[in-house]
Formats: sequence, C-alpha cells, structure tokens
Amino acid sequence: MSTLALSARLPRLGLTSAFGDLLEPWNDWFQDSFTAKTLTLPRVNITENNKSYDLSLVAPGLTKKDFKIDVDGNLLTISAQKEESKEEKEEKYTRQEYNYSSFSRTFTLPEEVQSDKIDATYDGGILKLVLPKNVKVAEKNHKAITIK
Repeated sequence: MSTLALSARLPRLGLTSAFGDLLEPWNDWFQDSFTAKTLTLPRVNITENNKSYDLSLVAPGLTKKDFKIDVDGNLLTISAQKEESKEEKEEKYTRQEYNYSSFSRTFTLPEEVQSDKIDATYDGGILKLVLPKNVKVAEKNHKAITIK
C-alpha cells in the first residue's frame, strides 16, 4: 500500500487545526459570535484503494448550491459559503439578524489522480469526492529498490 499523497494546505487567513483544537473549549462560550464561526473548518477523511482516493468532508446544514469545487493544476479546492438573514417585525421594534459562514480547504493532488474524472456527491451533510487514479501512472511511479 502506498502512502497517502494528498496533503491539506491551511487557509491563508485561518488558524491551523492545532489552534482550532486548542481553542475549542472556548468556542462553546461564543456560539453566536463571529469568533466561533471563523474557527470552524469541516473535518475531512481521506481513504485510498487501488482505484481511487475517496475524500469525505463533513458539512451539515449546506446545500449542493453552497459548494464550489475547483481543480487548478494539482490543487483541489473545496469551498462553501452560506448567507442567511432573519427579520422580526413587532409593533415597537424591528430586529434583523444576518449570518454568513464560509470555509475553504485546499489539497495537493498526487500526479496519478485523473482530475478531469473527479466525481462529487452531497448527501446527509457529507460531501464525498472520488478521485480516480490513472493506474498506468501509479505503476510507473512504483519502484522497488534492491539493497546492494
């Protein structure tokens, strides 16, 4: 089994997951604040089999329309943004609330991934991508080294 070659690049303005985990206890205190929403990045699981890399990204509460998936060279970027607004009108006041949340995750693709054949589905709050491998490239890159 080869080592997993997909590597995540951290967002330019976000915190690393280590800092996110470190600050997680305080996120509960600020559930409705701007700070709590900017510290959240969806969790990603990546598995490999003989034919593909399978990527699962947990992002409940979104729709297919909220996501944007781009491939630029060997970089795969998954991003989403969602805006919501609520307005409550009463006799003596009007209250408006706005919520904007977004994230972006970028991954470096191994050269054996066929980027033009990536398949994506979103169901039950989980975005799933199948990144098919070009078997010929994978075999070409595999080399056993003998010890002299």
